[in-house]
Amino acid sequence: MLRPLSLLLVLAGCGLPLTVADKAPRVVDHPADSAQDGDEQVVLDFASPAFARLTTAQYRNLLDDLLGPVPAVELQADTNPYLFSTIGAATAPLSEQGVELLEQGIATITASVFADPERREALVGCVPAAPGDACGAAYLARFGRRAWRRPLDPDELALWTAVAEGLADGDPWQGLQAATAGLLQSPTALYRVELGMPHPDDPDDRLLTDFEIATRMALLLWNRPPDEALLDAAADGRLASAEGRAAEAARMLADERARGAIEAFFVEYLDLNRLDRAAPDPAVYPAFTPALQAAMRAEVLLLVDDLVNRRDTDVRQLFFEKRAYVNSLLAEHYGLTVEGASGVAYVPVDLPEDGPRAGILGLGAFLTMNAHAVTTSPTLRGKYIVERVLCATVPPPPDDVETTLSEGGDAAATLRERLDQHREDPACNGCHQLMDPPGYLFEHFDAVGAWRDTEDGHPIDASGSLAGVELAGSGDLGRALADNPAVGACMVKQLFRHAHARLDADADAATLDQLTADFVASGHRFRALLAAVVAHESFVRLGPPAAPETETETDAGGDR
Repeated sequence: MLRPLSLLLVLAGCGLPLTVADKAPRVVDHPADSAQDGDEQVVLDFASPAFARLTTAQYRNLLDDLLGPVPAVELQADTNPYLFSTIGAATAPLSEQGVELLEQGIATITASVFADPERREALVGCVPAAPGDACGAAYLARFGRRAWRRPLDPDELALWTAVAEGLADGDPWQGLQAATAGLLQSPTALYRVELGMPHPDDPDDRLLTDFEIATRMALLLWNRPPDEALLDAAADGRLASAEGRAAEAARMLADERARGAIEAFFVEYLDLNRLDRAAPDPAVYPAFTPALQAAMRAEVLLLVDDLVNRRDTDVRQLFFEKRAYVNSLLAEHYGLTVEGASGVAYVPVDLPEDGPRAGILGLGAFLTMNAHAVTTSPTLRGKYIVERVLCATVPPPPDDVETTLSEGGDAAATLRERLDQHREDPACNGCHQLMDPPGYLFEHFDAVGAWRDTEDGHPIDASGSLAGVELAGSGDLGRALADNPAVGACMVKQLFRHAHARLDADADAATLDQLTADFVASGHRFRALLAAVVAHESFVRLGPPAAPETETETDAGGDR
């Protein structure tokens, strides 16, 4: 019997690679989509076609959509270079162990489905009378269209029908199970295949096919594969135009599945998973419990959901909104009295306009995940503001720089004072002068985000600055961010990276400017930004295929 893994390797030999390398972008001049002057030229970067894997979450959603609830199986873990797992999936190969895990997992999943007579009949839609019959062929055509996000051509359908017949061993259900497992392990299922077709006006460029566009849209807006309606829109040619994509995006954003995709984006954009790794010293912070940690995470996601889905309002308020969602644990942690809050019930509470907490930057999640086990970290908190909120770059420290703070003399009683001494070293000052001043604004919050008036009995100086503007404390920071255009532009850039599974290049500046202008015009509504990204030419246009590479270079590191 030909095992599913063998099928995978056979199909990979037919021109679909199992791994993918970074593709170098090509820079060309094209008219601006939104140019006021028809003769104006802008520089756009159209990336070469690539085979980005589905992320683990996207692949699990594919299995769930096609097969219903399935056993939890181990798959190759995602990596998130430059924040996003989509970029990791475009640069990190499927390892040999990953292929083995996939084979084992799909074998377990398909066995569980086809062992249940009711479930397999519901999946196939008929009862096959013999291996390779019309019932099985119709099922493989339908299932293949969903698994591969495009119709199987006649030769492909004939191949998989032959596979089902050849591996049946007299049992048509066994043959269909083997073919189902093979379809799910094929590179066409595992990868976001984007070969494109020649551009009618520029033979050097390519356009995504309608079915490739459907996959891109579904993975961005739903974090899962296209549904039948989106595949039908692709088959009808409705995704070729910006207007057609915008219409489908409106339908998809109204669907509950969009909420999950939006939440997944913000978890990565805000680096919220770092909170799960936070480990404050229990001897110093005994009130910090797993329940409080979980509540901190839930609070951030509730605020995101409120701004993006419930009110569909200016999403930049994420960083300066005077509102929190607290349960009883958080209310006690923040020193609030909130009626109706309990261990499981979260209640929206308006924070004082002149208070120190504003947006997620005043909440326990941000303050805890950017601190050390015992002490706060103005450096980590300031770095988060500079890089994550404003998309500015903090240069890495020199290799030989000493990063451990000295205890300082008698005059250096607080962490701030020791950091100020540290910055006197010219090798340290270049980085710390960017990070520390905004980080100082949070020094009234301890390592788990609770308010404190003193540090080891010494008065706290929580003054600081952002981009050269002096601020009195964290409350001032919220007001400064509300007026800073870099906040919205940074959010556009991060969504662009997530959607395109790559870092932006210098030549993307014009595209990002167009999308930022659309974002501003929409009142900084995130759902409108998603629709604008999908409608933009850069979402569907590709550069020419890159030359074959002999080796795959990957960056499986963390955020940069």
